[in-house]
Amino acid sequence: MMKTMSGGNCNLNVPAKNSYRMVVLGASRVGKSSIVSRFLNGRFEDQYTPTIEDFHRKVYNIRGDMYQLDILDTSGNHPFPAMRRLSILTGDVFILVFSLDNRESFDEVKRLQKQILEVKSCLKNKTRESADLPMVICGNKNDHSEIFRKVRTDEGENLVSSDENCAYFEVSAKKNTNVDEMFYVLFSMAKLPHEMSPSLHRKISIQYGDTFQQKSFRMRRVKDMDAYGMISPFARRPSVNSDLKYIKSKVLREGQSREREKCTVQ
Repeated sequence: MMKTMSGGNCNLNVPAKNSYRMVVLGASRVGKSSIVSRFLNGRFEDQYTPTIEDFHRKVYNIRGDMYQLDILDTSGNHPFPAMRRLSILTGDVFILVFSLDNRESFDEVKRLQKQILEVKSCLKNKTRESADLPMVICGNKNDHSEIFRKVRTDEGENLVSSDENCAYFEVSAKKNTNVDEMFYVLFSMAKLPHEMSPSLHRKISIQYGDTFQQKSFRMRRVKDMDAYGMISPFARRPSVNSDLKYIKSKVLREGQSREREKCTVQ
């Protein structure tokens, strides 16, 4: 099975087994979109714009193999709980963001962590999915003075101490501190290529089109580079109906007949 990504005049076919979704969750004004911007563009925007829900897609050619990473940057207000639950159900890797100078945002991350574990556990019981759930808990704004800190480092570390697939980082999206390291560890836990990390591949333009997916693709100016990443500027978030069908198909594929508790979006 292949997933087709359309961008401009090119169609990129990515094997379904190499297609992943990264979900970024957290309270409002903690820097979720700034971390995503650092990941995609290496930039930081000073102006704050509230996020309703942003969807991004990045496609990689790593040693001739194609990978697709969809990024869901969610709203901190979560006005639609069912949508957030659906985002969790369809997510493969997670980043939970709080601000080190905001205690309430840390409490929200603790609630989100619990909800993700509960929702994915319910889905796992229905689909026999792997128990591994790669997750990073990210304390942002560590560039602020210590006098403004409201969350101690050991409190963040305690959230991940009992789970080898969960890591804690204190970062600064503004100063770009520990951001690359955080993504490197997240992808390692998810058993994805290290080259998906922002600093370990060559960023290229959509203009390369169809040649991007060729196994022999290589830029003449970068002879030693065999990992490339390209943002799809025209990617659209799959519809709610598509996501629901995706979850339903995973459950029905197992064909289990015994009665279990329902894992519905409500």
